[in-house]
Amino acid sequence: MNETETGAPCEAEDGRYRLRLYVAGQTAKSLAAMANLKRFCEAHLAGRYEIEVVDLMKNPQLAAGDQILAIPTLVRRLPAPLKRIIGDLSNTEKVLVGLDIRPDLDREAGLT
Repeated sequence: MNETETGAPCEAEDGRYRLRLYVAGQTAKSLAAMANLKRFCEAHLAGRYEIEVVDLMKNPQLAAGDQILAIPTLVRRLPAPLKRIIGDLSNTEKVLVGLDIRPDLDREAGLT
């Protein structure tokens, strides 16, 4: 992938989202967050996202890089600016606002 050191210019050009989900093992909350994130991405970012799951039980040192204080935590690494959402990602509206994603208003308008 051709990108600058931060990756932002290329990501902004192609509209892709780079998401990192921090979890701790295979707990109910971690599994719910993974399932909710996949469902959310397919519904709102189909074909425009990459998800990296970081299990802090296996790699606890990775928490420092994104300043993770609670889990599960979703970090939107690109497009800039970096954003974080804590929780199981079950509230779609909270995830939309937290990731600064606007629903497809044209599609919604056609449904009414």
